[in-house]
Order: sequence, then C-alpha cells, then structure tokens
Amino acid sequence: MSDDTLERIAAALERMSPAPRPAPALDDAPAYMWQPDPDRLVAVPRVSRVALDLLVGIDRARDTLLANTRRFAQGLPANNALLWGARGMGKSSLVKAVHGALEPEFPQLKIVEVQREDLQSIDRCLQLLRGAPQRFVLFCDDLSFGHDDAHYKSLKAVLDGGIEGRPENVVLYATSNRRHLMPRDMIENERSTAISPSEAVEEKVSLSDRFGLWLGFHPCDQDAFLSMIRGYCDAFDLRIDEARLRAEAIEWQATRGGRSGRVAWQFFTDLAGRKGVKIG
Repeated sequence: MSDDTLERIAAALERMSPAPRPAPALDDAPAYMWQPDPDRLVAVPRVSRVALDLLVGIDRARDTLLANTRRFAQGLPANNALLWGARGMGKSSLVKAVHGALEPEFPQLKIVEVQREDLQSIDRCLQLLRGAPQRFVLFCDDLSFGHDDAHYKSLKAVLDGGIEGRPENVVLYATSNRRHLMPRDMIENERSTAISPSEAVEEKVSLSDRFGLWLGFHPCDQDAFLSMIRGYCDAFDLRIDEARLRAEAIEWQATRGGRSGRVAWQFFTDLAGRKGVKIG
C-alpha cells in the first residue's frame, strides 16, 4: 500500500473521529446553555430576568437561596436546591434573579442552563466544568419525570457525582411543580405493580431527597397579587390611580382563573403597553 493511500486513509479516519474540542474559556458571558451533539457551552450574553427586589411574596425562599448561593460563590459549602410548588410563582425567576444580584460581586459565578432532555449527557458537561476557575450554578427548569422515564438516573450524576463526586465548583438548582419530581399516580402505580413496591418507589422518590434545600412556592392571595403589580408600577415609574389599578388587576386575574406572579407580570405588561411605558 502506497504512502499516498495511507495518508488518505488517515485523513478520512481523522474526519470521522475529530479531536476533542478544547475546554471553553467561560469568561465571555455571565451565562451559558449546555448543548450536546456536539458537546458545547453556548454563551448567553444577556440573561432574561427581573430584579431580585421585584419578587414579592417569596421572602423566605429568596433569602434562603440568596444566602446559599452567596456561600457557594465564596467557595464555601452549599447545597443543591429544589424549588417546587405552584406554577407561575417565581421559581425560575428567583434562580436567575439571585444570580443577577450576586454577579457584580462575584463575576466568576456563572449560570449554566441544562434542558431536561439533555440530562443523559450531563456527565460530559460536568467534565468540562470540573477544575475550571469559575463557579457554576447548573439550572434545570421545570424538571419532572413520567412513566418509564430513565432521565432521573442521569440526574444522580450531578447530585451524587458517582465515584469522582460532584465537582466542587458546581451546584444544581432545579425547579418543578412537583415536590417529588413525578406525578402522584406514578408513585401509586409503582406501589401497586412492582415486585418490591417499597424499593421501586424509594428509588424514584428518594431523588428529591438528594437536594439539600427544598423551597416551597404556594399560590398567592389577592393582597400579594396586588403588591406584585404595584411593585412593578413603582419600579418602572408607571403612574395610575390606585383604585383603577386595583379594579383592572382584579378583573384581569378573574379572566385568567387564578393569581400568580406570572399573571401579575402579564397584567403589568399589558398595562405598560397601553400606557406607552417601555419595560425591556
């Protein structure tokens, strides 16, 4: 076989199995998104979030997560956190707002968003982050597991870290509408159909126990709902008569069939548009 032929074969093999990508610098942006196939961290120059002081009615969760994240940014021990509870009450907003509040003081604190469907590749993401000088909050939004869903096993790589352990510079914050990350009927089904019901349920339910912090979010009452909207009006200097604001806000929430932080923001967005006030 000629040297020319060998060179062509070697070149073809190199194209089929390219060299590993170099580790990213991770100083280009405050946030990144993990995307596998090929594995990469995509920079997010500007994070979509609200200011921490605009999140009303979740004071205990806010203070707890802020303190935990500050300790982590300082290189001190910190817990993984599960933010669970009512829809639209600011779980994901709080994670992003806490990072935004601490970023000026700790520029090496980064947030990395991981989609639930990409959890199976999370061990490769951890290898990229392990040993980097920055500190990373892995953020998985709206986390839940259904029947025959094995993604929860991949999540243990972050929570437990296997034989290597979780990287010292990584902590996981996840949000979910469910305290145990799976619907109640799935838990009951495991109990009724498994050969060893207690063990089958324990394997899945115990996943949430691996989070050191459980922060609950509950539906807000009318006073808290109105306080959220008034806070947005004050922050963006939107002037409106208090009685009119109250009447319009109550009518809006009635058409939506409920109250939450998300509904409050949607009402304020509509109000700001009608008043010609920019909020971007």
